[in-house]
Amino acid sequence: MLKKGSKLYSILTGTCPKCQKESMYLDPNPLHLGKTLKMNEKCSHCGLKYQIEPSFFYGAMYVSYGLNVAVGIAAFVISYIVFEASLKDAFISIIASLIILFPFILRWSRNIYINMFVSYDPTFKQ
Repeated sequence: MLKKGSKLYSILTGTCPKCQKESMYLDPNPLHLGKTLKMNEKCSHCGLKYQIEPSFFYGAMYVSYGLNVAVGIAAFVISYIVFEASLKDAFISIIASLIILFPFILRWSRNIYINMFVSYDPTFKQ
């Protein structure tokens, strides 16, 4: 389903968007909360500098906002409409899903943001 060379592969796996051979993060597990956003400075395979310019990933906050809204709407629809929960329970499910998915959304937003600017290059050789 996920093939190397697609943006979706890089976004979901957190690999370098240019060569897709190495994780961008020091710790590939997003559930280690102290290391969730700690990134390598550059890719050891292709040399891509991840922080393209100073404060580059501040733009990922906008992507994170969009992802949080999407998760909140999905949680509301699933709990309120599908499971016919009360309005109070639906809002509790929104808050719970946002808290549980927090580290994943942080990483996905960074992955999406860097993939908006850097594309996969299959012809690149070190």
